[in-house]
Amino acid sequence: MTEWVESDSLRKHLLGVEAAMVACAHKQGADEELYAVTGLVHDLDYERYPDLETGHPRYALKELEERGYPDEVIDAVAGHADFLNVPRETDLAKTLYAVDELSGFIAACALVRPTGIQGMKPKSVKKKLKQPSFAAAVDRSQVQRGIDELGVDQDEHIAVIIEALAERADELGIGPQQDGGQGEGEGGASA
Repeated sequence: MTEWVESDSLRKHLLGVEAAMVACAHKQGADEELYAVTGLVHDLDYERYPDLETGHPRYALKELEERGYPDEVIDAVAGHADFLNVPRETDLAKTLYAVDELSGFIAACALVRPTGIQGMKPKSVKKKLKQPSFAAAVDRSQVQRGIDELGVDQDEHIAVIIEALAERADELGIGPQQDGGQGEGEGGASA
């Protein structure tokens, strides 16, 4: 990841998805390391090749194949991109799809709260999901589709991700605002 990704915001996203993947793997009794690695590499090429027509995630898939990553990881990375039409058949693929957009959305929610992610509840995330102008780039239908495909309760799934991200709040930059300023983090909410 550090070889391919220079952007601090993309690194934080990958680390957030990793944290959410590990939490879900733990809950499912799955291989936490496999889930962690998948979260870390799923957007590996996004910075270098952002064009969805010809780039991301095709270059990442090629790189992962060349490096001998397990097929399950490669299939999950391919499956997180709806436009590739790769079916999500494994729990790993379904989990990545169910946490990718949502973990970024939850991080955006934390950035506009003076307390950051501390004390965040699923109810407040669901309220923000209903506001199309907030973090407008997040595909709400994908968030719901991921939860449905994984077959989990929406509130419970959101709570698992909140807890996972909260444990790494400082590293992810989503802890309480240090200066106490009002609205300091709002600029990053629509990213």
